[in-house]
Amino acid sequence: MSRNPAARTAFGPMVLAAVEQHEPTDRRLVDDDLAELFLPAPLRRLVAASASAVARRALIGASEWTGPGLWANLACRKRFIDEKLAEALDQIDAVVVLGAGLDTRAYRLNRRVRKPVFEVDLPVNIARKAKTVRRVLGELPLSVRLVALNFEHDDLLTALAEHGYLPDYRAFFIWEGVTQYLTEEAVRTTMEGLRPTAPGSRLVFTYVRRDFIDGTNRYGTRTLYRSVRGRKPLWHFGLSPEEVATFLDRYGWRLVEQLGPDELFERYVAPTGRKLETSQVEWTAYAEKV
Repeated sequence: MSRNPAARTAFGPMVLAAVEQHEPTDRRLVDDDLAELFLPAPLRRLVAASASAVARRALIGASEWTGPGLWANLACRKRFIDEKLAEALDQIDAVVVLGAGLDTRAYRLNRRVRKPVFEVDLPVNIARKAKTVRRVLGELPLSVRLVALNFEHDDLLTALAEHGYLPDYRAFFIWEGVTQYLTEEAVRTTMEGLRPTAPGSRLVFTYVRRDFIDGTNRYGTRTLYRSVRGRKPLWHFGLSPEEVATFLDRYGWRLVEQLGPDELFERYVAPTGRKLETSQVEWTAYAEKV
């Protein structure tokens, strides 16, 4: 197990996605039939136990106690990203997953098309991913390239190029659940590094609100705030929703759509009839390179 706290966060979102598969189809927030398989054995046992509706409600309840609304946010952001990627498939040449963790999107996509997918993450996570994929699928698909990189120190496009990424690719960049773990310098360096990407490329990313990071508004999540902004802060970077368009424009991207808690609830949670809150803490933005 890595001593890097950020590296250990790869498990939580995949546990959530796996647990969601035990919900009836019409109540499920996200579809991911590989999520459980990609987890280590102890977490697979936890997910298996959640087949019981009582155990599942208890698990979701524990998550809500830590950060009210985050269960729905994390599940719905995955659903939103999957939808945007599906819509863009005919207009892109490659997919780049920044901070891939144990995400299964590349392997689910491989069933449909053979576009190159570049999974980028810390070396410890890339090593874990390679081992996991071989355990589950037998071998790494030829269309998927694993790229070890530290966003705080390494040049993104150089690392991608070393694994076959071409500068004229219209790429779909996915930066999910990552930016808050980086310093502002690393986020801006990454955005600057993406400036040369081809027009028509897409970027979907999540961010934590700046007023949560600076402690101005904790949005009723005292336990979460203490764990990520306590004596040894785990989260560092934030944005305000009203500044996202300007932030993107500075690096040559146009904001297309932005989803906060109200939009997530109306689009994804309300149709299921589930009584889940959504959180103000995290938002999702979708942009196009101009």
